[in-house]
Amino acid sequence: MTALITREELLKEIEAGTVTVLDTLGGAYYAKAHLPGAVALVGADVETRAPQLLPDRDAAIVTYCSNAACSNSQHVATELERLGYTNVRKYRDGIQDWTEAGLPIES
Repeated sequence: MTALITREELLKEIEAGTVTVLDTLGGAYYAKAHLPGAVALVGADVETRAPQLLPDRDAAIVTYCSNAACSNSQHVATELERLGYTNVRKYRDGIQDWTEAGLPIES
């Protein structure tokens, strides 16, 4: 199972620029709102897009989706790990938790 990251830890890493954040909802959800600097990557596109988006397989990557009930973030994380990415974590509580905490989003 993919390691988890807390909201506080993720915020620090985003502010430091030390993580690539992946929005696993994509499409209209991504266009409407996403975490600062997040890149859209849905499960169906991981195998074809990951090598271009994420050339460093050892870089810090965090996946997220809407909330703890959403499985998209785990699916993308699992696919990345299968492809040899070594530092993948999941923000389980997702954008719902982020916005409820009053943290900034982009659209």
